Amino acid sequence: MAAVVALIPDLLFGSSVVSRLAAAGHETVLVSSLDQLEPKTADVLIVDLTADPQERLEQVRRADLRQVRKVAVYAHVEADVRRLAEQAGFDLVVPRSRFAREGGDLVTRLAD
Repeated sequence: MAAVVALIPDLLFGSSVVSRLAAAGHETVLVSSLDQLEPKTADVLIVDLTADPQERLEQVRRADLRQVRKVAVYAHVEADVRRLAEQAGFDLVVPRSRFAREGGDLVTRLAD
């Protein structure tokens, strides 16, 4: 079981992520800002980049997340956002639709 922090402003999508990850055995907490994150309390960080991607990426850069595995989620039509997340050093960058389907398995593999 991984301790997961999800920076997902869309509450409907966030609730879906929490439910899917709980079913996979992960404890997930939704946050509205990375200022709420204690790095030692998270194994995996999920960042939804569909809204304000530059601001979210800047929050990740400012946070001390060296020991945390990072997942970026983006709208599949925003290839430029995908490239920015890859350049920012996320461990996994996936479209939001794929994460909605496979999130539990993706986090499990990433946390192992």
